[in-house]
Amino acid sequence: MRMRNCLPAFALFFAAGAGAQDWPQWRGPARDGAVSGFEAPAAWPETLTPVWTADVGTGYATPLLVDGNLFQFARWGEDEVLYAMDPETGEVRWRSAYPAPFDMSPATQRHGPGPKSTPAYAGGRLFVHGMTGSVTAFDAAGGEQLWHVPGTGVEPLYHTSASPLVHGGLVIVHVGGHDDGALTAFDAETGDVRWSWDGDGPAYGSAMLFEFDGVEQVVTFTQEHFVGVSVADGSLLWSRPFTTQSDTTSQTPVLYRDLVIQNGRGNGVTAFRVARAGDGWTTADVWSTREYSLHMANPVVRDGVMFGLSHRNRGQYFALDLDSGEALWESTPRQAENAALVRAGNIVFSLQEDAELVVFEASRAGLEEIRRYEVADSETWTQPTVAGDRIYVKDVSRLHRWDIR
Repeated sequence: MRMRNCLPAFALFFAAGAGAQDWPQWRGPARDGAVSGFEAPAAWPETLTPVWTADVGTGYATPLLVDGNLFQFARWGEDEVLYAMDPETGEVRWRSAYPAPFDMSPATQRHGPGPKSTPAYAGGRLFVHGMTGSVTAFDAAGGEQLWHVPGTGVEPLYHTSASPLVHGGLVIVHVGGHDDGALTAFDAETGDVRWSWDGDGPAYGSAMLFEFDGVEQVVTFTQEHFVGVSVADGSLLWSRPFTTQSDTTSQTPVLYRDLVIQNGRGNGVTAFRVARAGDGWTTADVWSTREYSLHMANPVVRDGVMFGLSHRNRGQYFALDLDSGEALWESTPRQAENAALVRAGNIVFSLQEDAELVVFEASRAGLEEIRRYEVADSETWTQPTVAGDRIYVKDVSRLHRWDIR
C-alpha cells in the first residue's frame, strides 16, 4: 500500500443509514447518478486541488462514502479486497480480503482483472459482487466477513459487472453465466437464497427497483431480454426481447414518471409503459428514436430531459425530451469513447475514459462547457463520487481525492 499526501503546510429506496451527502451504492443514493446538496462555486478554479492519492489495486468499482468512511472494492494480486479509508487523509482504517483467482478472458485484457461491480451499503453492512460471481457481506464497522457465497464457476464473456441492489432485507444480483445464470435474492443477514429466477443469463448492467400499480419489481437487462421480476417471490412479470450489436448490454434502467427508458448500443432509445392486464402485465411503447444510442455510458435526467453520451460519431453528448422522444441538441463528434456521468442540479460531471473530467452546464437549450480537469494518469472507467466540494476518482489502480477550491 502506497499513499501520497498532497495536502499543502427517484427512487423508491435509499441505503439505510446513509446521509444526504453520502454515496452508498452504484450511481449514488437513488442509483440514478444524481447528487443532492451540491452547490456550484461562484467561479470554477482553473485546476482542481489534489489532496491525496492511494494505491488500492485494480478495478472499476465506484468508491462509496457513508457516515464518514470511504469504502473501496479492488483487486490486489489474487485477492479481492475491501478497504475502509479516512476520506480526509486516505489512511486505511481496515482492510478485508478473500481469495479470488480466475482466468481472464482475452477479450477483457484491456480492462484488466477487475472487479467491475460497485458494492452496496445497507444497515451497517457492505455487499460485494466479485469477478468470479461470488457475493460477499462485510461488517462496515470493522471489516469482518459475515458470509460468502462462491460463484458458480461460469461467468459472462466479459466477467461480472452487475452491482448489487439491496432492498427489504434482500441482496439482489444476477449471478452465473449465459446458460446457468439466475437473478438471485440473497438474505442480507445470512446469505441464504430467498428466491431466484433462471429464465435468462446475466447481462452487464445493474438492476433497478421500480413500482408499478403497487407492485415492487426488479427491472433489469439480461442476455437476451429486458425483464421485470417480482421482488416478493422472484416470479417473472413481464419480458421484452432485447439484444445489442455487441452483446454487451451494460445499461442501468431509467424510470421517468411512469415511463421505463430502454437503451443499448445500436438500438436507439425507447420509452415504454408497464401496466397490469388482468392476471398479467403488458409493456407498450410510447415513443422510440434511432437518432441516439448508448453503449456503456449511463444517462442522467433533469426536468424531463435525458442527457447522455452516444457512442455514435466517436462519442457525442446529446439531450432527449423524455415526454416526446424529441432530440433537443447534440455536441460535436469525437468527445469520448466512454464517460461516467454524475448530475448535480444543472451541473453535469462527465468523467471520460481518458482521465479528463468535463464539467458542463446542461439544459434543454444546450450544453455549455465550464472546465476540463485532468484527474489521473491512467484510464478512468468508473463513476466518480461527488460530495460537497470533493471528488473521488478511481483510475486503473489508484484512488484520488480532488477538491474544488
